[in-house]
Amino acid sequence: MLLDLARTRRILFFGGKGGVGKTTVSAALALRCADEGRPVLLVSTDPAHNLGHLFECDIGPEPRRIAPNLDVLELDPERTVDAHLAEVGAALRRLMPERLAGEVDRHMALSRDAPGMQEAALLERIAEVVAGAGNAHQLVIFDTAPSGHTARLMALPEMMAAWTEGLLARREQADRFGDIVRRMGSDTSVSDKLFGDSPVDGPRDRNARIRHLLHRRRQRFADLREALSDASRTAFVIVLAAERLPVRETIAFHAQLERAGIDVGGLVVNKRSPADAGEFLAQRRRQEQGYLDELDRELGDVARLEIPLGPGDVVGLAAVRALGGSLGE
Repeated sequence: MLLDLARTRRILFFGGKGGVGKTTVSAALALRCADEGRPVLLVSTDPAHNLGHLFECDIGPEPRRIAPNLDVLELDPERTVDAHLAEVGAALRRLMPERLAGEVDRHMALSRDAPGMQEAALLERIAEVVAGAGNAHQLVIFDTAPSGHTARLMALPEMMAAWTEGLLARREQADRFGDIVRRMGSDTSVSDKLFGDSPVDGPRDRNARIRHLLHRRRQRFADLREALSDASRTAFVIVLAAERLPVRETIAFHAQLERAGIDVGGLVVNKRSPADAGEFLAQRRRQEQGYLDELDRELGDVARLEIPLGPGDVVGLAAVRALGGSLGE
């Protein structure tokens, strides 16, 4: 199931409840595809990054080649916010009169800790990665944060697009108002006071730049929304444990992704207890089966893969590659 998805889609997201093994499973698939000769980019969007621990190496916000055909990066929310605010602040300082530069800086400082700022900045970075998918990599795999955070993130493109549409509408109203003011006789002092006093970068130039920035932002989110909702390009894989809470959360998460128009390509039940390893684990497996029966009743039409519980931790390239070998053919 996982290999079929990886061979037919360009973008895969892995999500689920915290601690169920999203990083391990997504990394195993990424390495398996890379070993088959496909250039793969593995991206962690989880603030609590684990890829570096998994592969036993330092991984940062820029792609690092850790195996033939496999590049890995970890999106740093703090750095992403800093870069996002620096870009927005620089644009605002260019667009606003010089005397308002201090106000722009104060606004940027207050915005840094505003609710949703990290998610918005992270979403823009994800949009950049998705837009570049196919340039150097045939497959991009996202290892995401726990399901609650990811569900909000998946719904953000539409919300951000609507917000940008509102800004554009208000910008057009301001433009019309500005035209009226500028037509009020030959005395331009009123319009100078309202729209700035730079003779080089006048009101019309600034308005055109603002519209350009807003249209570019709207297009960026529209492209991401289109990619996420295109089942021929993108699929979401939910990783879970065969336990009560992860199963219930998976059912709710699946419904949230469906409402967002995102195709759930499959479920991965990780660390499934074996039936032939003693009575203790056999009893555990019977209990797990009860929870999986509930999953079947709710999501029986979604493809599912079960990965058995192994004897040790999955750490290092060799262990990740061994797990990748168990994902099927």
